[in-house]
Amino acid sequence: MGKHAKYVEPGSEFNRDMNYIPDRITAGARTPEFGPTDVPLWPVEPGRYRLVAAAACPWANRAIIVRNLLGLQDVISLGLAGPTHDARSWTFDLDPGGVDPVLGIERLQQAYLARYPDYPRGITVPAIVEEASGKVVTNDFPWITHDFFHEWSDFFADDAPDLWPRELRAEMDEVNKRVFTEVNNGVYRCGFAGSQEAYDAAYDRLFTALDWLEERLTSQRYLVGDQLTESDIRLFTTLARFDAVYHGHFKCNRQKLVELPALWGYARDLYQTPGIGETLDFGQIKDHYYKVHTDLNPTQIVPAGPDLSGWDEPHGRDSLG
Repeated sequence: MGKHAKYVEPGSEFNRDMNYIPDRITAGARTPEFGPTDVPLWPVEPGRYRLVAAAACPWANRAIIVRNLLGLQDVISLGLAGPTHDARSWTFDLDPGGVDPVLGIERLQQAYLARYPDYPRGITVPAIVEEASGKVVTNDFPWITHDFFHEWSDFFADDAPDLWPRELRAEMDEVNKRVFTEVNNGVYRCGFAGSQEAYDAAYDRLFTALDWLEERLTSQRYLVGDQLTESDIRLFTTLARFDAVYHGHFKCNRQKLVELPALWGYARDLYQTPGIGETLDFGQIKDHYYKVHTDLNPTQIVPAGPDLSGWDEPHGRDSLG
């Protein structure tokens, strides 16, 4: 692998670049009912697109889970990059010869450059790539999963869950915003803080949010309403990495997940839900963070712990509303 990227700006707080490729895939390339509309639109078409993800990445893990739950495996193919990458791009280290078998490329960067020869930003997962052209369509991860649900419904499995119940959408939007800002991105704001002041502020905001979630989930099984929604998936992918990575590597160390009874039971409940737990690979997760973030871990030593065997223990949350 080549030189790794730098993630910490000394003296500064971490600010995530949210300027993604805004294109959306909609049924008949229609104007979507929700979210940005003044963007390029692509039509839903089985077999046309490939979801490129990585088991290590929480944002990509979300897309893998939603694809599983909705039963879209036969209409949207899946390519998986390996857990480590250099400053240039995620690579297909897990495939024979290091080449994605459908796209015929070694680096996801090649799909970005096929469409944008001078693409100026980071090469991120998840990304949707058009198989025939080999060109990236979008990497706008919040809308990728949103549109999987709202635009691909003709191809859902019979038992696909309603991940965006209409009566819960307003509350979901509110909860999702706080979970993203304070938790999903909050752990990164701790880990990539460039000053003590930035770290302290991020740490306080993270654990204030985790306390709110612990209280909320003490009396209810799911984050919003009484059923599994995408809000749960968005929170889960951060919780799943908390003890293995964020507690130590990102210095989010007031408590471990296993020391927060409601959140730990909630996370195990989701992990044991078909289509969710099997997407996790804790080895790849640890390899990614500890080997890629060389400015945080210059030795690239991957810790042996923690003990992750507790994920299969009974969660006891079935009786909660």
